[in-house]
Amino acid sequence: MIADRARFRYIKKLQRAAGYRLPDGAFHPANLEAIIGSMNIDSLDIGTRNQILHFYKNFLECNCRDSPLCGCPERKFVIEILELREMGLNHKEIHNRLLDEYGVDLFPGDILSFLENSVHLLEAVCRVADIAGKKELVELSNEHIRQIAR
Repeated sequence: MIADRARFRYIKKLQRAAGYRLPDGAFHPANLEAIIGSMNIDSLDIGTRNQILHFYKNFLECNCRDSPLCGCPERKFVIEILELREMGLNHKEIHNRLLDEYGVDLFPGDILSFLENSVHLLEAVCRVADIAGKKELVELSNEHIRQIAR
């Protein structure tokens, strides 16, 4: 999954704020739990603090019992990438936006591969929906394919 490839650019700063070593994977359980609980966010510089707060607000806020290890953060991240693409950003611009907003680094090539795989998955959904006679789902899938593939 694309969330597994996401890395915090400023992991050393986050490690200092947490007071212990953290993996660089943005969606690694240790990082999610540190951001939710033990990290001293006030010790971060204003830019990094804002990025972590945006990360928390957009990906970690949910009401699941197992939060933040419920899978919602990863799903929200996937949705964010797809929405950015549907807004017209290319893979390089998406990379820059994720880095600026959240301090999350993701190779543009990984983003491009993810978008291509998403189109293939939507095409499969479209074919199955067509066979099942679900016209509304076919139209919705085709619209998302057009928005991602443009």
